[in-house]
Amino acid sequence: MSTSAIVMMVVAMVVIWGGLAAAIVNLLRHGSVENRAENVRRDL
Repeated sequence: MSTSAIVMMVVAMVVIWGGLAAAIVNLLRHGSVENRAENVRRDL
């Protein structure tokens, strides 16, 4: 593999793992979806 291909692969991995980490931090900071589901009132 050429050097540019390796660099692009590393950049793509950093972007993917960084996005995953940001999503997890966002969920932990603002609370999970389960906590919000309990507050929903349904009038049937």
